[in-house]
Amino acid sequence: MNQRFYSLDVFRGATVALMILVNNPGSWGHIYTPLEHAPWHGVTPTDLVFPFFLFAVGNAMAFVLPKLEAAGESFFWKKIIQRTVLIFLIGLFLNWFPFIKWQDGHLVGKPWAYITADGKAAGVRIFGVLQRIAICYFLASLLAHYGKQKGAFVVSAFLLLAYWFVCVAANAADPFSLTGWFGTKIDLDILGEAHIYKGEGLSFDPEGLMSITGAVVQVVFGYLAGNYIIQKGKTPEMVNGLFVTGCVLIFTGYCWDMVFPINKKIWTSSYTVYTTGLALLILATMIYCIEFKGWKGKWSRFCDVFGKNALFIFAMSGILPRLLALIQIPAGVTADGKPNFLTPFAWFYEHACKPILPAEPRVGSLIYALCFITMMWSFAWLLDKKKIYIRV
Repeated sequence: MNQRFYSLDVFRGATVALMILVNNPGSWGHIYTPLEHAPWHGVTPTDLVFPFFLFAVGNAMAFVLPKLEAAGESFFWKKIIQRTVLIFLIGLFLNWFPFIKWQDGHLVGKPWAYITADGKAAGVRIFGVLQRIAICYFLASLLAHYGKQKGAFVVSAFLLLAYWFVCVAANAADPFSLTGWFGTKIDLDILGEAHIYKGEGLSFDPEGLMSITGAVVQVVFGYLAGNYIIQKGKTPEMVNGLFVTGCVLIFTGYCWDMVFPINKKIWTSSYTVYTTGLALLILATMIYCIEFKGWKGKWSRFCDVFGKNALFIFAMSGILPRLLALIQIPAGVTADGKPNFLTPFAWFYEHACKPILPAEPRVGSLIYALCFITMMWSFAWLLDKKKIYIRV
């Protein structure tokens, strides 16, 4: 049965829109709590965005993989390797782009690795969101291709349990803390301190090597859900199955959280199970509303447009701020008397968004984010109107 599910396009597009929204506030110091990641354990709405996107990648695999397999083994390997490498390189390109930066009033090259003035290693981060998507897509494709549905499920369950065991076995005294989690040492040994994210105040990469296990399973679960949707078709049984499975997984995730905390930054197994359950509930609701009740209009069209060029628009949302950061607009002087400059986007936030409600800077920060996502939607809409679809 080969039916078109518009609701899957809307789900994917809505996820991309939210990814862009939470990644582009006017000020990182003024963000409403739901638009921030959980400090460590726990989940906010923002922590659902990335796993939902990986789940959507798995959904798409269920529709595409049979076509690749039908073309033969060599074609299958060629396509998944090609797509994996391309997505990974785009992510690495974004981390390094625009290859130059302002330093002491001059444009200088952005080196691959260097030592800062205070003696710390710094450089281009190797991993990131797109890099994780690439690796997860590759590994999940292999599991789905060689294990089929049953094998992929069994291996995924084993991986989730094994990750839990390894976390505890590596450091039984403090396995799930920022400093006690075993994966950071491995990332440092393999990647080097210069190429690891330092946003937590120390060298720790939330998209590093060891936390990828649960993310791969997230894609596999999306693949299994996509196959279930294809097999059952647009029937009440399919929607009920998604809904009940979602409830079971949410309950299981909550129970597992008692001994293996739900944590996005180390992508715990309980986090994978819990967020997959939520994704199933939301997807089931969308399918019911859109496919059965026909509740679609401007809201669904807004999301659908993002889904048509998902990875391209996400990449553009990272390229534009970095590129425009090379333009410096004079903005008075700093507290120590040095010239101060703003980028065009920062100028727009400071002079157009922030003054709307000066007493509550989070409002201006949110308005900026909404303006930014509207601009990205305009690009996506224009591409869709001209029937330009940039596939990766």
